[in-house]
Amino acid sequence: MKKFNVPPTYRSPLIAAIKQRRKDADKLKKDFSPTPLHLGPLTIWLARHFGFCYGVENAIEIAFETIRNHPGKRVFLLSEMIHNPQVNADLLALGVQFLQDTKGKQLISFDELTPQDIVIIPAFGTTLSIEAQLRERGIETAAYNTTCPFVEKVWNRGEQIAAKGYTIVVHGKPGHEETRATFSRAAASTPTIIVNDLKETKLLGEFITGERSSESFHEIFSGQYSKGFDPTKDLEKIGVINQTTQLSSDTLAIADYLKQLMIGHYQLTPDKIALHFADTRDTLCYATNDNQTAVREMLQTPADLAIVIGGYNSSNTSHLVELCEQHLPTWFIDAPDRLLTEKMIEHRRWDSKELLVCENYLPAKQPVTLLITSGASCPDAVVDAVIHRLAGFYGVTPELEELTRNWCD
Repeated sequence: MKKFNVPPTYRSPLIAAIKQRRKDADKLKKDFSPTPLHLGPLTIWLARHFGFCYGVENAIEIAFETIRNHPGKRVFLLSEMIHNPQVNADLLALGVQFLQDTKGKQLISFDELTPQDIVIIPAFGTTLSIEAQLRERGIETAAYNTTCPFVEKVWNRGEQIAAKGYTIVVHGKPGHEETRATFSRAAASTPTIIVNDLKETKLLGEFITGERSSESFHEIFSGQYSKGFDPTKDLEKIGVINQTTQLSSDTLAIADYLKQLMIGHYQLTPDKIALHFADTRDTLCYATNDNQTAVREMLQTPADLAIVIGGYNSSNTSHLVELCEQHLPTWFIDAPDRLLTEKMIEHRRWDSKELLVCENYLPAKQPVTLLITSGASCPDAVVDAVIHRLAGFYGVTPELEELTRNWCD
């Protein structure tokens, strides 16, 4: 896989050495067991896969190269490059300005742009409407488009099934940038609807089977369907694609539910399923799958708690928190200084988004075993800093330095 030119401040010698050794020993990525860091009374288990994915590194490389190669030019980001506070703060410090926030609210009017300006499209992609608005103002978007190739893969798959007459069901968070972009592409070709979860999917199923009157459709799915969507005819032939950072198990559950519903409703034999349902399992992102599988494997290790590191508005990171919380106490932080002291932590609830300060988050006993992972937009240097902060709390910084030397030799 391509190696990207990412600022060295985002790297960690320890994490890089661990990842490289694991990769060398497991080139086919069949071993998802975590990596232990034994530090006297403190043991940390690192997930097999975590941190920057291909799409994130690609976006970071393009963004920083664009800034470096165009001194004196105004450089804008359509919205946050990725959902990581450190990276976005670094870009702002270099003079980059955001045109929109993560919800699509305009921060700087497109009318202020000139053909001499540079606008970088974030890794999530953007809508066809916004691309058209930028082109109308003479802005070249192709050269500065950092859309993740795996997001584009979803768009391409959507185009393929749309060409065969399928309505597209997008599994995603309706307000998320990637979901808005994917919905825009799909809706340009075929009737399209967004479902947030299995609960909403089951509601949609009631319109497919006729259990629920079509009159209530537009109220229940307000803002989540394409213009002119008619549930009486547009739900007869469907296919599922997804926001790539959703829980892979959730997307598969939604696709399986709708497939079985169509089979039962239309009394389909195996050779007739494609008449009403398109198999689109290949739209799941490899990094999302790997990170989630690695967390599930890590959770097989007995531990006192888990720490998940990443941007608070990062969808893929939130899902890692969700997985861990099903098994043991879990703390969601976006930076090492959220570990206020060895007694107090500032963390965020993944579901309510509430930021809380909690006491006695570390067990009052020794030895202690912790599980650590991070989201796909979190720099390894941040994970390294969290590990060093924890080592300081337990008085094992010399042991960590020795372990780092051993891994990096």
